Amino acid sequence: MSKHSNPAAAHVVNPRRRRETAASRFEWRVVDIPSAITRAEARSILTEQAEYGRWELARSQKFIGGARRVWLKRRVMRVERTDVF
Repeated sequence: MSKHSNPAAAHVVNPRRRRETAASRFEWRVVDIPSAITRAEARSILTEQAEYGRWELARSQKFIGGARRVWLKRRVMRVERTDVF
């Protein structure tokens, strides 16, 4: 068993690291995963984000200490109202 009973509580999600423009086709999310989280736990966190939030992996970075930073993206759905007259 790992040190963390709830792996989702141990990672940090930063929804907006950079400024989004109105014309952006993608929404970005940056997830910082500390080195204490195992690879299997990190995979389950990212799988949950992908399945339920419709995020896809754009980039991942591993630091010397073992921490990871992952960039997730998803297409922005812009819907216009049709019931306004």
